[in-house]
Amino acid sequence: MLRIGLTGGIGSGKSSVAALLRERGFVVVDADRIARDVLQPGSDVLKEVAAAFGDDLVDASGALNRKLLAQRAFASEEQTQKLNSITHPAIRKESSRQFDAAEAEGARVAVYDMPLLVELGLHRQMDFTVVVDVSEEERVRRLVQLRGLSEADARSRIARQIDDDDRLAAADYVIDNNGPLSELAPQVDALVDYVERELLQHQR
Repeated sequence: MLRIGLTGGIGSGKSSVAALLRERGFVVVDADRIARDVLQPGSDVLKEVAAAFGDDLVDASGALNRKLLAQRAFASEEQTQKLNSITHPAIRKESSRQFDAAEAEGARVAVYDMPLLVELGLHRQMDFTVVVDVSEEERVRRLVQLRGLSEADARSRIARQIDDDDRLAAADYVIDNNGPLSELAPQVDALVDYVERELLQHQR
């Protein structure tokens, strides 16, 4: 089974690319979704997070206040690393389980939709790495207009991620998502064609 790593900075539209790949029949292992799942009410990971960042993060129903967690976890590099040290092992374990399940079911391709793919060195475990590239200013604009972040918060979150040049250096294939959504689908189609024509042919 071909394993494709898909990544991009916050606000790059990586999730839109993943959705298009899923529509075209590729299995997608979604690290962000897994990250949400491991923090479900009553989970051991949620208990660890609450112990590290404050019991008031969990409401009376047992649910996590994600906005409050983000404010605390992204307040500094140290706090971000603390959160990652708690959540990443659980995310890796479930991601591996989903890859194994896809392979057992006969999938020819599985895509790992992972924001920190390059930061964590996980691209080295992939057969092929795709980076969704968008300029910093466009990402700030999208984060402010579409997600409701303040400009300062948007820039702070971008600054805590790997430098764009370093991310691009790890890419085998780059999708330019600076334009409108209408320009994205043809690029994803071209990627799918390339995977099927060049990569899967060589696996046979």
